Amino acid sequence: QVQLVESGGGLVQAGGSLRLSCVGSGRTFSSYVMGWFRQAPGKEREFVAAISRSGGNTEYAASVKGRFIISRDNAKNTVYLQVNSLKPEDTAVHYCAATAALTPTSGPRWYDIWGQGTQVTVSS
Repeated sequence: QVQLVESGGGLVQAGGSLRLSCVGSGRTFSSYVMGWFRQAPGKEREFVAAISRSGGNTEYAASVKGRFIISRDNAKNTVYLQVNSLKPEDTAVHYCAATAALTPTSGPRWYDIWGQGTQVTVSS
């Protein structure tokens, strides 16, 4: 089973950008659909983006579409989330997750492997 470790979070001013990375261990990384989720204090975990096994198909939450870009490099066992035009409401712990589902899905219940999260804080 793959294990996931996120990095790249930090403190950034509104309008800024960050690149989040999630590295998976093991040789089966490319067999998983990968997703990014986030959770702000006092709120439920919400879907951000997902990408198919090959990277050819992606899905985004309406709140981030046009600002965030999900991508993956299976040779490096890594999935990325480029976060642009950041807003204070993007402040949250961002998690990557893996699922054996056949296509990108937004439901957190379908993901059974999670990383520890990386904090993104956007100041106004």
